[in-house]
Amino acid sequence: ISLHAKPGEMIALVGPTGAGKSTLVSLMPAFYEYTAGSVSIDGQSVAETSLTSLRHHIAVVSQEPFLFNGTIRENIQYGKLDADDAAIEAAARAANCHEFICALEDGYESRVGERGVKLSVGEKQRVSIARALLADAPILILDEATASVDTATERLIQEALERLMQGRTSFVIAHRLSTIRKADQILVLRQGAIVERGTHDSLIDQDGLYAKLARIQNTTLIEESFEKLAE
Repeated sequence: ISLHAKPGEMIALVGPTGAGKSTLVSLMPAFYEYTAGSVSIDGQSVAETSLTSLRHHIAVVSQEPFLFNGTIRENIQYGKLDADDAAIEAAARAANCHEFICALEDGYESRVGERGVKLSVGEKQRVSIARALLADAPILILDEATASVDTATERLIQEALERLMQGRTSFVIAHRLSTIRKADQILVLRQGAIVERGTHDSLIDQDGLYAKLARIQNTTLIEESFEKLAE
C-alpha cells in the first residue's frame, strides 16, 4: 500500500469485504499500530505524535456511530467540549438534524439511551456528523457513513457529509459508487493491495475492475457487485 493525499483532497476507497479499507484508514488515528512502513501527516510520523494531538486533528464518522447515554446536546458537544449553544445548533443544522431534534419532546435535552437506542439509524448518523462538524478537524474519515439507511435518509446524510467535507482532507469508504464520483483519487483495493487508482473518469477509461463495478452498480452495493464479478 502506498498513497499520498494532498490537503483538501477527497480519497475514496472501494473494494470487497475484507480488502483492507477500514484497516487502512484506522492506521491514521492509530487505532492500529503498524509494524512496517510509515504513516505521516504533514511530514510528521504518526508513531511519533501524541494520541491526543493526533486524534484532535482527525474526525471519524463510521457506519455504526457511537452515541453515549446522555442528551443529544451532550453527544454533539463531545466534538468540542467548550462549544456554546449557538455553535451546537449551527452544527446540527448543517448536519440536517436540527429539525428532527426540535420535534422531540425535550428537544436538545432529549436523552438518546445507551448507544443511541432511542434514535433511528439515520438520526444517530446525523448526530454523529454534527459532532464531527463541531470538532472542525482538518482530516476526516468516513467509513460507509450512508450504509443501512433508506434512500430519503441517505440523501439527507449525503448533503450533510458534503458540507462536512468542504475544505477538509477526506478519506471515504463508500458502499455506492455514486457517492465518490467527484473524488480526487479513487483507490480500488483487493486482498490488501491497491489494484487500481485514478479519478472516476480515468478508471472508466481503463476498463478494469472499477469500470466493471460501475456497469453493475445501478441497483447493488459494492460488496454485492464484487460477489457478482467473482461468480
